[in-house]
Amino acid sequence: MSLLQSPTVDCPSQRSSTTAAAINGHDHRVSSKRKLDDYAPSFEDDDDLDFSELVSVRMRKDESLAVDSSSAGNNQSSSPSSSSLFDTRVSEAKSAHNSCSSPLGPSRSASRLQFFIRMISDGNHIVIHANSDDTVKSLHERIQAITGIPVIEQRLIYRGKQLQWEQSLAECSIQNDAGLNLVGRMRSTKHPQTFQLIDDMVSFISRLCKAGLPCHAYASKHIKSLMDEFFTLTPKDDNETAIGHLQIFISSSAPAALVMLYVSTIKGNKECAESSITHFLNSCRISLPKPLHTQCAPIVLEFCKLLRKVAHDDPLYLSCRSTLGSLLETMGVSRGLSKYGGGEDVKGLIVIQDIFPFVNELANRLSRDLVSSMESATSGGPAPSDVRDFSAFLLPLQTTITEQVGFQGPISMPLNKRGFSHPLYVEEIEQLHVIFSDLLIKMDNCLTKMEGCLPLKANGEGESTHTAWSQYLAILKELNNIAELYKNAEEQFWAVLRLRKASLCVLIVKYAKRNDDHQWLLQHKDVTDFESRRHLAMMMFPEVKEDYEELHEMLIDRSHLLAESFEYIARADPEALHGGLFMEFKNEEATGPGVLREWFFLVVQALFNQQNALFVACPNDRRRFFPNPSKLPLAF
Repeated sequence: MSLLQSPTVDCPSQRSSTTAAAINGHDHRVSSKRKLDDYAPSFEDDDDLDFSELVSVRMRKDESLAVDSSSAGNNQSSSPSSSSLFDTRVSEAKSAHNSCSSPLGPSRSASRLQFFIRMISDGNHIVIHANSDDTVKSLHERIQAITGIPVIEQRLIYRGKQLQWEQSLAECSIQNDAGLNLVGRMRSTKHPQTFQLIDDMVSFISRLCKAGLPCHAYASKHIKSLMDEFFTLTPKDDNETAIGHLQIFISSSAPAALVMLYVSTIKGNKECAESSITHFLNSCRISLPKPLHTQCAPIVLEFCKLLRKVAHDDPLYLSCRSTLGSLLETMGVSRGLSKYGGGEDVKGLIVIQDIFPFVNELANRLSRDLVSSMESATSGGPAPSDVRDFSAFLLPLQTTITEQVGFQGPISMPLNKRGFSHPLYVEEIEQLHVIFSDLLIKMDNCLTKMEGCLPLKANGEGESTHTAWSQYLAILKELNNIAELYKNAEEQFWAVLRLRKASLCVLIVKYAKRNDDHQWLLQHKDVTDFESRRHLAMMMFPEVKEDYEELHEMLIDRSHLLAESFEYIARADPEALHGGLFMEFKNEEATGPGVLREWFFLVVQALFNQQNALFVACPNDRRRFFPNPSKLPLAF
C-alpha cells in the first residue's frame, strides 16, 4: 500500500473504535506479518526524543507542509497551498509504477532527499532526510535507533517491491516526497499457531498503550489467557521443539511490549503489566515440566534487562531477578563467545556476560548493607533475598570459571594477560576478585564490631537478637567458595576467621540451620570451639517431631535385649525408624518415654560390652571404641 492509498486523516471516531477494540478484546487478531509500529514507542507521546533527522508527523489534509519537492528531471518550487502540494504528490505517486531498481546515471552527484515512511497500522508517518547515495541498510539502522525495531525485523516497500540492503536510495529511484511503507518480515516457523498467538498478544498490548484511556480490568485477564494458551501449546515431551516454541516469546518482542505497558503512565496499565509478568514467572514453573524450566531462563533474563532500566529497586525487577537466579541454579552456562564475535549462541543457555552484571549489582548491595549494619543499630543488615540471589548467580559463574580455567589450578592475581589462555573471561575474573576482596574486608569489620558490641558467649546465652547479623554466615560461605578460585585467597579468608573466632562461633550457634551446608566449616576445626561443633553435629540429624501418625512398636525380652532389639531394627523399614518408637518390655506394664530411655541406655551398654565382641577399646584412650572386624560376624 503506497502512502496516498492509505487514510491520512486523523479521525476521532477511528481512535475511539481502536480504543474500544483494545479494551473489549474484539478484532485483536492481525495479519501474521505484524506491522512493526506495534512494537515501537508512540512517537506522539515521546516529546523527549531527539528527532533531528527522523521526525514523526501526522499527515492531515488541512495541514500546511512546507517541504521541498524535487524529481529526477525537474526542480519544482513548493506551493504554499497544502491542497496544491497534496495534488502534486498524488500525481507523482500515481506515476511511480516502474521498478525501483532503475539506476540513475553515475555522473549525477549525491543530492539531499526528503521522503516519508508510513507505519501501516495507524497511519503514523515519519519524515526522513537522507543523501541519495545512502544505502537502504543505513536507513534501516536509523529506523532502529529511533523505534527500537531490530533491523532484521524490518522490510521497506516502495512501488510494490522490497528494497534490498545493499542498494542505494538513488538505485531504488527514491525521490523527494516519495512514500515508503515499513512492514514486518514474514517469518517461516515450525510453530505458526504459537507465532500468531504471541503476535495477537503483542498487538493487543500495543493498542492498550496507544489507547490513552484507563486500562479495563478485562485486559489483564485477556493477556493471562493468551499466556495460558501459550504454555498449553508448549511441547512437553520434545525439548528441541519446546525450545523453538519458547523462543518465539522473545523474538516477537513480547517482553518488550509488557515492559512498555508497565512503564506507561496511563491509569491501570502498570498494574495490568505487573500482574501479567508475575503470571508468566509463576507459569514457567507450574505449567511446564522441570526439564523445561531452564529454557525459560532467557525469557526471564530479557525481562530483567528491560526492567533494570526502570529502577534497580523496582519490586517487579527484584521478583524477576530472583526467579532468574532460581532457574540458573539448575542450568548450564555457555561460553560467552557470541559477545566477542567468536561463535554462535547456544540454544537455551545464557552466556557468562549475561550473569555477571547481576553478581556485581548484588555484591554492591551486600557491601552497602554490611556497612549499614555496623553504623546503625536499627539496620536490618543484608536482605536474605539478596544473599540468596547472590548465591544463585555465583553458582553458574564459578562453575564456568572452574571448568574453563580452574582445572589448571588456582588463578594468580593480577592476571598475566599475555599468558592467559582464556581472554574471554579476563574482565569477569578480575572483577570477581575485586568483589571478594571488598566483601572480605567488610565482613572482617563486621565481625570485629560484633566482638565489641556484646559480651559474647559460645552457647548464645545473654545476647540480644541482632537481625543484622543473620546473613553474615551465609555471606562467609559464598566468600569461601570464591576464595577457592584464586591463589592465596583461601589462606587470606581463613586467617580472617581465625582472628574473629569468637564472633564466628556465636554466628554458628545462633544462625546455622539444619538445611544449610556446613561442610566448609567442619574442615577447619581451628576456627570453631566445642559448642559450635556440637551445634553443627546436631544439625546433621533429622528434625525431631513429637507427634507421629505411626509408631514403630517393639516388645523386648530383657534376657535377650540385644538380640531381639537387633531383629526389630534389622527387619524394619528405614523410613519407619525416622518416626516414633513405642517400647515395652515383656511381662511388664510400664510404657512411655521413661521405658524408651531405659531401653536406649541398656542397648548402648550391651553394644560396648566387651563380652559381645562388637567393639574393642582403644589401647591409648579407654573412652574410645572401634568396631571389632574379626568377631563382628559372630556377634549374633
